Amino acid sequence: MGRAFEYRKAAKLKRWGTMSRVFPKLGRIITIAAKEGGPDPDMNPKLRTAILNAKAQNMPKDNIEAAIKRAIGKEAADIKEIAYEAKGPYGTLMYIECATDNPTRTVANVKATLVRNGGELLTSGSLDFMFDRKAVFEFDKRDDLDLEELELELIDYGLEEIEEDRIPRENGEDREIVRIYGEFKSFGELNKALEDRGIEIKKAQLQRIPNTPLELSEERMDEVSILIDKLEDDDDVQVVYTNLA
Repeated sequence: MGRAFEYRKAAKLKRWGTMSRVFPKLGRIITIAAKEGGPDPDMNPKLRTAILNAKAQNMPKDNIEAAIKRAIGKEAADIKEIAYEAKGPYGTLMYIECATDNPTRTVANVKATLVRNGGELLTSGSLDFMFDRKAVFEFDKRDDLDLEELELELIDYGLEEIEEDRIPRENGEDREIVRIYGEFKSFGELNKALEDRGIEIKKAQLQRIPNTPLELSEERMDEVSILIDKLEDDDDVQVVYTNLA
């Protein structure tokens, strides 16, 4: 999926309105990060990134703090991150990333949704050579920032590609952004390098980028989008990446 479904994802988040469904998903990622590396975001880069992404979706401070407290409480749930690999209609391939306290329930729900919509679950490792996992960062474009100079500086920190893009706002105007791609293992180094240069990161993710993007007709794309929406409607599913162009 990566860049391919940004607009569809934005529309879906808008439909959710109060974010009553997206906030629990973001909260689980915060809880996992706090449990793994501690509750202090200054000492825990993964937690710092999770909080950053939650704030980008306007998640209230109280919700963020509650998610951190759940990680250190006596009754903290054992939430795990799990990725399932699947095949959808018309040759689409999918990585379904989940955060769950009950993998048995999650895999049953994911499998049932796939089967009902023309898909099937694949053996773990089936898509290893079909996707690259990349560190991806987004920040607002600034007139005072020389992107060519920045690119040269960040190459030593694992930078692979830098691009400019426009994202539509609710008021109809476009927001100019810069998107940076780097090696999976360089996520932490790139994150710190951007912070050290005073760049306010708006989004930081480890995305799965397809090696061979698949082109579909609009009609077939709509059919596949229905499957993706149904998968993401599951509370345990965090995001679905596909090989769609």
